[in-house]
Amino acid sequence: ERQSWLGHGGLLWVRVAAVLFTCVAFSVAGRIVWLNVGVVDWCIFCWAFSFACTLLVLLVEQLGLQARVPVSWNNFPITVACYATLLCLSASVIFPVFFRQGLNGSSTVRDHCIAATVFSCFATVAYMVEVKLTKARPGEVAGYMATAPGLLKVCQTFVACIIFVLVSQPVSYDRHPALEWCMAVYCICFILSMAVVVLCVGECTGCLPIPFSKFLSAYALLAVIMYLTATIIWPVFQFDKNYNYNRSGNSPNLITVSVFTGLNFLFYLADLAYTARLVFVSV
Repeated sequence: ERQSWLGHGGLLWVRVAAVLFTCVAFSVAGRIVWLNVGVVDWCIFCWAFSFACTLLVLLVEQLGLQARVPVSWNNFPITVACYATLLCLSASVIFPVFFRQGLNGSSTVRDHCIAATVFSCFATVAYMVEVKLTKARPGEVAGYMATAPGLLKVCQTFVACIIFVLVSQPVSYDRHPALEWCMAVYCICFILSMAVVVLCVGECTGCLPIPFSKFLSAYALLAVIMYLTATIIWPVFQFDKNYNYNRSGNSPNLITVSVFTGLNFLFYLADLAYTARLVFVSV
């Protein structure tokens, strides 16, 4: 069924749809200039980045330039699709939550907000379909980023970025060395996961001084242990009255960080489980 889809241009049309949906979303949202600026800017960035990267993938494939681009084409399109899925999903959630702040009874602004949200949701679905069509299946030869551990790396880095935003507005990790350790965990694991993504997309996995598969296994185990400590330490030192560090005005952010820390721990745990038994052909 998947090969039939691909053979009849299904993947092409899914990407074309994603380009059109994201283009409409940021074009419509760009007219709402007096809403919460930070929220609108973030959402427009999500749609514009996804639009630009997907358009690049379309142009390269239609012009047959895969062999000339300095990236692994087994890894680049699926990486773009996965990041675009998460970006458009975040915009689809964030934009309607905050757009009411700028309505002020204007039906035109309301219509623009609804249209941007609807097309953002359409784009999210289109990217989900693309990921489903292009991810590796058991026994299939594919690039690392098309495998479950590769897709998990994208999720890990995206969740870490959300955590960075939440802990920095205002800064909520500077009250105790234990909280600073949690921040170190977020940073170290983010850097290493992003390094894996860059190495795979840039076809540089052979540059490591050890076999890539051994590096992945060792890193996955280390990340699980580190995130386990952060999952325990963060809520204890933020909400335990014995430490008295909980600031009620920032409590929603702190709770959200706790949730996303636990979520990333599960991502790394799943990554370790997949990596331990994954057999793939390196890019």
